[in-house]
Amino acid sequence: MGEVQAGGEFRPLEAGDPATVASYRLAARLGSGGMGTVYLSYTPGGHPIALKTIRPELSEDPDFRRRFKQEVKAAQRVQGLYTAPVLDHDTDGTQPWLATAYVPGPSLHAAVSRHGALPVSSVLLLLAGVAEALKVIHAAGIVHRDLKPANVLLAADGPRVIDFGIARAADATALTGTGVSIGTPAFMSPEQAAGKAVTPASDMFALGQVAAYAGRGTGAYGDGPSHAVLYRIVHEEPDLSGLPDELGFIARCLAKDPADRPSPTEVIELCQAASPTPLIQSGSWLPDAIGADITRRLSASAELLAERDKAPEAPTSATLSPPPTAPVTQLGSPSVDHGAQTMHAAPTMHSGPATPPPPGPPSTPYHPQLMPQPGPHTVPPGYQAPYPQPHTWHQQPHPQPHPRPLPVPPPTSKAGKWIGIGVIVVFGLGLLGSCASFLKDMTGSSSSSSSGSSSGSTGGSSSGSGDSSADAKPKSDPKPVTFKGVNIPDGYYVGFADSPPKPAYDSIGAAYVDDADLYYTVDLFEDKAVGSSSDKVVLLNNSQNGSLEMCRSETRYTENVKLGQLSKGSQLCVRTNSGHIGLVTFQGSAPSGDPSDYISVDITVWRNAEEPVTG
Repeated sequence: MGEVQAGGEFRPLEAGDPATVASYRLAARLGSGGMGTVYLSYTPGGHPIALKTIRPELSEDPDFRRRFKQEVKAAQRVQGLYTAPVLDHDTDGTQPWLATAYVPGPSLHAAVSRHGALPVSSVLLLLAGVAEALKVIHAAGIVHRDLKPANVLLAADGPRVIDFGIARAADATALTGTGVSIGTPAFMSPEQAAGKAVTPASDMFALGQVAAYAGRGTGAYGDGPSHAVLYRIVHEEPDLSGLPDELGFIARCLAKDPADRPSPTEVIELCQAASPTPLIQSGSWLPDAIGADITRRLSASAELLAERDKAPEAPTSATLSPPPTAPVTQLGSPSVDHGAQTMHAAPTMHSGPATPPPPGPPSTPYHPQLMPQPGPHTVPPGYQAPYPQPHTWHQQPHPQPHPRPLPVPPPTSKAGKWIGIGVIVVFGLGLLGSCASFLKDMTGSSSSSSSGSSSGSTGGSSSGSGDSSADAKPKSDPKPVTFKGVNIPDGYYVGFADSPPKPAYDSIGAAYVDDADLYYTVDLFEDKAVGSSSDKVVLLNNSQNGSLEMCRSETRYTENVKLGQLSKGSQLCVRTNSGHIGLVTFQGSAPSGDPSDYISVDITVWRNAEEPVTG
């Protein structure tokens, strides 16, 4: 199976991957991202699907679960020829997941990275297909918000727009006000980058960026740090040099004013006008090298399905194994091992012979592809579980050699014996505790008396409350985590709980965000400052060496530190409201000539180093 996965660009399952999700057996890894991992699986009828599982840390966030549930409902409204439809989902389980149709083709990003820019004819067909997908998406009341080359897959019969796990319904824009950055910076529209309202016109701007990438191999605003690209998107004109003349109309998609951008229908018409022949999606719309990639993926998917059918059907994941109430195929004599579910079950107390179980269903083994996966306390639908099966063979009367059975003494109970033993043990423990308490009191009195006389001779005083603190085990300090070269643009902030810290933006201003552990801002008077929402920032002196002990002991707190006070190597101690302590080492700011304004810092974080501030 490893060769099949390598040839088809699939990756084998890793040690921590589940073997099954619900009723779907996983065959390979398709990729992973910020939200979770995508696997290749198959329906019971053998149709390939892409199944995305959500990261556990996101699944534990109630707000994320609410958004994810809303996004799945929105995605189900999108049904078009150029989208990957939602086939199945679970938004309420322990680990939410989403299954869509599998597209056997590379992403636009992978295809261009490997084979270079697409020819004009392919770009026009690509744009027309994606525009038609956006037309269907927008008609369902949805804005994609994260249209980029990685979310456009190239199939033999045209492109497919995917990943509605990040898309938002048009009437749910309030969800973006939580400080969460939705979208990829290099493909954001100017209004999205500035934190303003996002509309279907924002997707048209991203479409222009996708077209530039497909036609010349790079975006219209260049490469580099995300904050630099965002600055150019907001303040500069796109660079379309090297793009074929037939694609010049995409400049309209990249207009700063959303009202000046064309609609999806207009883009389709512009593509048709720019093409010398009618636009027809067929198996030859892509270069041969990309077509060969698609063929390999199709073959590899079929071979993986064949391998799956040869493999044992029983789940291999301990977390998804059948529960103790799963059916057994037959009941046998005590000498036959029927598995852990029956042989290790606690025997039920019976005074008479066990009642035989009622007739059960035909002895068909449980098949995870044909039935829903049972949960911890469930049985497959339609299955009538047998009665509990204790070790009944020990309770059956054995044949006796006498003509008549001997009198059977009444059953004796050992409960009284164990109760008596328990009473003795409890009494003994209580006696030992009393002795220990008495000895401790005697020792404490002696120590106190000795300490008191010593204090009297020296003129000091002593406290009798030191016994409990002396016995308490000191809490160990958390281990530090260091992140090098963190760039924070003007108006952005980072949180020390993130790994690595990622700059976030909020339209109310970074200095006013409650969880802005470290921010960089430039006010109306061009004063630049580095601060924290906790108002507990200390600029260390040159003679002080930054450490956890130093940051705990220094209390010269200030709200922020002016950038003019900092030089390369300056260190700041930051104590956050959430209990994290950070040591920030200033490395410099944006060089002259850089279109963006940012600072570069190294951050060492001791997470949960002290109790969080409440109230």
